[in-house]
Amino acid sequence: MVNKKNLWFLTLFSLVLVLSVYYITMPSELLMTNNGNTEANIDVDIEEASIIETLKQEDDNNTLDEINKYKETISDSESTTDDKNEAFDAIKMLNQISSKEELLEEKVKTTHNLDSFIKIDGDQIRVVIDSDDHSSSLANDIMRTIQSNFDTKQYISIQFK
Repeated sequence: MVNKKNLWFLTLFSLVLVLSVYYITMPSELLMTNNGNTEANIDVDIEEASIIETLKQEDDNNTLDEINKYKETISDSESTTDDKNEAFDAIKMLNQISSKEELLEEKVKTTHNLDSFIKIDGDQIRVVIDSDDHSSSLANDIMRTIQSNFDTKQYISIQFK
């Protein structure tokens, strides 16, 4: 049976081997740039990610980490049935919350034509809006739009970036 260390070693060794063969078989013209100079001047345009995209990516990573933790509990043979059920329910809840957040973000986008990041934590909802307009009337409209999707009172905070 192959253990994890051996599998990682074989994977990395295969990668190094493939890259070595690729490097050796590359035409020498590609290695020489700027008429024989070994220094290459490469212009790279890097777009700065918006704060909204960064927050969404960070939240997605955190959610995936939590889901993976719960999946480990489910697949662990030493976990009790109750632990597995709780982990399954937690995964289900995380997926429902993520879906609700995406739905609310889409609603804010269609209603107010604004990019947003929404994080639901119990009855507290954090909203980050990418807008130059920082008016309290816009914040109130967004709060009403979000609250209309819930039966119970939610504590909604709006932050403009």
